[in-house]
Amino acid sequence: MTISAFKKHFKAELSDLYTESERAFLGSLFIQKIVGFDSFEQRRFSEQELLTDDEQKLCELVSELKTGKPYQQILGETEFYGMKFFVDENVLIPRPETEELLEIAIREITNSENKGSGLKILDIGTGSGVIPLVLKKHFPEAEISSIDFSEKALETAKRNAAYHQLDVKYIHADYLTTPLAEEYDVIISNPPYIGIEEETEIEDSVKGFEPTMALFSPTSDALIFYRKIAEDSKEHLKKNGLLFLEINQKLGPETLELYHYFSNAQLLKDLSENDRFIYGKK
Repeated sequence: MTISAFKKHFKAELSDLYTESERAFLGSLFIQKIVGFDSFEQRRFSEQELLTDDEQKLCELVSELKTGKPYQQILGETEFYGMKFFVDENVLIPRPETEELLEIAIREITNSENKGSGLKILDIGTGSGVIPLVLKKHFPEAEISSIDFSEKALETAKRNAAYHQLDVKYIHADYLTTPLAEEYDVIISNPPYIGIEEETEIEDSVKGFEPTMALFSPTSDALIFYRKIAEDSKEHLKKNGLLFLEINQKLGPETLELYHYFSNAQLLKDLSENDRFIYGKK
């Protein structure tokens, strides 16, 4: 099978799952992963026969995609904020909204009084580690701690930290039952915020392959993490400290109300005009 023939096969097999532009992107991505040709080389050598082993691997990847498994998990990696991160079934695949959260955080931290050595940041629910590692890259002198309940997620986060040669302190603990012992200049979190009653609205490709504990609130209270963060911020976020949260778009005003005691707390929209973030200054 030639490269061009495989691309036609790829598009035909996945026509029910992806749009034409998505199929073109993914077909090129998988060929680059297996064959090593970038998009220019794929066009130049479009009539080149695939090696038998490469053809077999590509067809196996198509079969995996047809199950609904996210392509990032199949590849074992994804790009986020211009950096490569390893992902697997133990962590959420990072979303564009979290890139927006980081854009807000980086901007506000940069404009704050304390942005150099001595800056202490706490990330709650680290998953694959994208939030603390992007922050560490932008603020290398900051001391960053990340907490997560999943040991396997922390293994992935540590692998990403090692790959990027960035130093983050990872803490294995159940945040909801763990008292904080230090004060921080910044608290940032993208915790599980989908209500149990919303499960039917979530795509099967998400529910079937990404960790439930990272998606759904562990109780009927979808704001349980935000309530504890609000309480912890009273004692453990320094005066003029900054807070950045990704939230459930359906619970914007209710979530904002938890931080009414901040000198400045704002509900911000994402690029799709959904209530998606809380920015606070204590």
